[in-house]
Amino acid sequence: MKIAIFGIGYVGLSNAILLAQHNSVVACDLSAERVADVQARRSPLVDAEIESYLADHDLDLRATTDAADALDGAEFVIVATPTSYDPRTDAFDTSSVDQVVAMARKMAPEATIVIKSTVPVGHTALLQVEHGEEAVLFSPEFLREGRALYDNLHPSRVVVGATPAKARQFADLLVQGALKKDVAVLLTGSTEAEAIKLFSNTYLAMRVAFFNELDSYAMLNQIDSRQIIQGVSLDPRIGDHYNNPSFGYGGYCLPKDTRQLLANYSEVPQNLIRAIVDANATRKTVIAEQIVALKPRCVGIYRLTMKTDSDNFRDSSVQGVMKRIKAKGIEVIVYEPTLEADHFFHSENYRDLAKFKARADVILSNRNDDALADVADKIFTRDLFEMD
Repeated sequence: MKIAIFGIGYVGLSNAILLAQHNSVVACDLSAERVADVQARRSPLVDAEIESYLADHDLDLRATTDAADALDGAEFVIVATPTSYDPRTDAFDTSSVDQVVAMARKMAPEATIVIKSTVPVGHTALLQVEHGEEAVLFSPEFLREGRALYDNLHPSRVVVGATPAKARQFADLLVQGALKKDVAVLLTGSTEAEAIKLFSNTYLAMRVAFFNELDSYAMLNQIDSRQIIQGVSLDPRIGDHYNNPSFGYGGYCLPKDTRQLLANYSEVPQNLIRAIVDANATRKTVIAEQIVALKPRCVGIYRLTMKTDSDNFRDSSVQGVMKRIKAKGIEVIVYEPTLEADHFFHSENYRDLAKFKARADVILSNRNDDALADVADKIFTRDLFEMD
């Protein structure tokens, strides 16, 4: 079976590799550089499993910038293009998804289109009205940046929103490529599947916000946050997962998904979703105030990325902290080796770690790193359990 995948990001490439174990997959992207990397079996992303599978596994996978080539003869077309949150419209920008769907319907009318990009609740139903109920389905992703392929190979669950026959067919393809046995499969309507994605990420954001707020309380009252979190998490109803404090939730998914869900709630009573968004902003302010109180001359930001094994820093929480510190007139410098530019929002980006360490009076690190062990006295972090 030939499968076309549009978008060579974490979602698109991890799905391409998963499916290319048993199918002929063509990944299409606007970036010639990413296409060349995949063709050369190099990963354009920081992801250990993606790097390993591209280099060492037998995959029927190629990449192209030619959409017509990718669509020719495809039975499934997977859409994994970006849908960033647009604050002007208070909604996801679904234009790239809509364009790929329209193009696929025109150039491969017999293919089934699977939307993997996150979209507003009800968006797939609108596309089904335009293109046909059997033509478009939605299947949410539950992936971590830096572990995207691992999470596809060991899925927590497979959710597909479509008519039963099409949903089962696509779910079987995902399960076929997984290493995990007895994968939980849930077949739903497309709108329900979209809601599952947004509410799942919003719950995770709520959990992050809760433990961060607990940590803020402990920090401001000079009591042991780690002990409190350990005691709370021993309750099996709460558990000890996703409880490590940070500078706030961030990255590509949680900020935009919570905002989109908040927009979906605009005409119905709600309190909790707004509180999650507000709590995340407050956390960044609390962290910034702690740094300002130290009266540093120069603050260093060690890595803009959200997670240890990731090269993505879109909407990372430390950026919000950084902006608040700069607003107080304090010099801020950055160490981000994945950033090619010499400056980031008018802050100098150092590529020499030793010079960065020497220049900064205080170094903010969202997550601990052995590379900072020699300047432990300069480090400010809330990474109490040394995990993402």
